[in-house]
Amino acid sequence: MHALHANFDCDNGRIEIGSHHGVTPLKAHIRVGQDSTVIIGNNVSNTSTVTINAVEGTKVTIGNDCMLSSQVEIRTDDAHPIFDVRTEKRSNPSRSMRIGNHVWLARGSAVLGGASVADGSILGFGSILTGQIPNNCIAVGTPAKVIRRDVAWERPHLSLREPLYKPDASSIEKSEYWDLTDDGDLLNVPALNPTKPKSSGWLTSKASSLRAKAWRLRRRLLAR
Repeated sequence: MHALHANFDCDNGRIEIGSHHGVTPLKAHIRVGQDSTVIIGNNVSNTSTVTINAVEGTKVTIGNDCMLSSQVEIRTDDAHPIFDVRTEKRSNPSRSMRIGNHVWLARGSAVLGGASVADGSILGFGSILTGQIPNNCIAVGTPAKVIRRDVAWERPHLSLREPLYKPDASSIEKSEYWDLTDDGDLLNVPALNPTKPKSSGWLTSKASSLRAKAWRLRRRLLAR
């Protein structure tokens, strides 16, 4: 961990951060509210301090081997409540969000409450994600939409890592996240924030992810 600024504003907050080996250490400003959780996997890196917020009983989950560029924001909330004047009901409830393994969030991008990004995908420059995108996609825009499927990315920087020309995949070492896009491979997140910590939603999301991975493995075996 290179630099961590953590604010525990309320009670029963939790932060879990995995190990780092061979990647730029994570720099983060994390705010954790009442009954909220931030979980960050192994080998998550960034180029400048990332902002991560979880409040009102929500959870931020970031998988392994993610690459976060400069000025990235990951948050379950809008910082301040908005209400409908007629009904007095809350218009912007805080919602949990999930980022899978080996996800690249480009400069100035944001992942907001209720969103999810499956393994191997890329969120483009300045994009704001409020929905769900499947694995191995590129999504751009505000709100972000998928513009390309069946893509894979790797960490070697174009000018800092040899070979200095990388015209095809033979010039890099492939990770395990080279898969065809499966539009059913979406990470489930709770629709609303829980009033207290729950484990069932996390287990359901994990089971869904495992089913999707099993389906991709089966498809690759049948293609041989």
